[in-house]
Amino acid sequence: MTEAWIIDAVRTPRGQGKADGALAGLHPQHLFAQVLEALVERTGIDAGDVDDIVAGVNTQQGKQGLNLARMAALHAGFPASVPGFSLDRFCGSGLTAVGLAAMGIIAGAQDLVIAGGVEMMSYTRTLQRELMLDSNNLDLRARIPQPHQGLCADIIATLDGFSRQDMDAVALASQQRADRAIREGRFARSTVPVKDAQGHVLLDREEFPRPQTSAETLAGLRPAFPGMMDRPIDDEGTTFATLVRRAYPDLAIDHVHTAATSSGVVDGAGAIMLASSDFALAHGLKPRARIRAIATVGDDPTLMLNGPVPAARKVLDKAGMALADVDLFEVNEAFAIVPAKFARDLNIDPETVNVNGGALALGHPIGATGAMLAGTLLDELERQDKAVGLVTMCAAGGLAPALVIERF
Repeated sequence: MTEAWIIDAVRTPRGQGKADGALAGLHPQHLFAQVLEALVERTGIDAGDVDDIVAGVNTQQGKQGLNLARMAALHAGFPASVPGFSLDRFCGSGLTAVGLAAMGIIAGAQDLVIAGGVEMMSYTRTLQRELMLDSNNLDLRARIPQPHQGLCADIIATLDGFSRQDMDAVALASQQRADRAIREGRFARSTVPVKDAQGHVLLDREEFPRPQTSAETLAGLRPAFPGMMDRPIDDEGTTFATLVRRAYPDLAIDHVHTAATSSGVVDGAGAIMLASSDFALAHGLKPRARIRAIATVGDDPTLMLNGPVPAARKVLDKAGMALADVDLFEVNEAFAIVPAKFARDLNIDPETVNVNGGALALGHPIGATGAMLAGTLLDELERQDKAVGLVTMCAAGGLAPALVIERF
């Protein structure tokens, strides 16, 4: 069977997702185009050989709509013969894009695919988005309540007995690990600077981390989501509290998540080049890793964030591996509860999870994060001379994609 090989992975630094963030003035197509250009330059491939470009984009409206992948490829100067398409699997979009690229190669339908994602949250936060749970979807809401994700994080922590101190400890570790990784240059191999149309560098470093974070500052922050309970979500008086009480009528929620234990709002893009083993060998491309298995699960859409545990089990079963075979894990830090519950439920060493920090410190550019994490995982496997890594993440609706990679 044809294997899907990872040839290279690149990403941008993450910029603050607000009006004065370093990347805020850039068009999302231009941002994604820069990682496409970097992959072509670094690998020396003929861009015309690319069979497809797949981009995860969560908010496909306005500047991020209209098939961003195709437009970014044209912006990057790829031949018009190279197609592209965009997809939305919420937070799992970028990782799903990589998985689809690998599927096309393993199936023998494609030989060379670039997959990744982009999200300009400085732009998308300005849009008047129609909520998934608005009055146009009353039937689904009646059958399956889906509260705000921050409330879901607090509900899971309450049900599973995680404390505010537990969550703060995850955030502190994320900041400290990210700071160490940046100071030691652990992200240098995959990170490419972002430039404007005139070639001036807009950002060449992570803009979001707060290395000065301490246990004391974390302890002083107010819970972020109690106010979400009474927020109206339609014109008929429905609130998120209505949905929560429909599923958990007697639960006294312990609101343990703060802004620091929730993922950061940022801009960013990432992409991975994958090739069939035959194509890579024929074109002298040196692979960095192979895709061992791909999986996606659906889990409880009301709690929404618990998919990574069953996703990890499923993808390892498909790979014919056990948890003990995995050297390093990347689990997106959508909220602190996610990696904490992942490590506890699977009984794995937390020191093997997100060793260079995660979205609590670095930010979570929704459509891009999955591809970024896969590249970060590969870099760290190489740095430590380890073999096998697993990346997974929760996504709205109770979804969770997962990927196992193995170095050569």
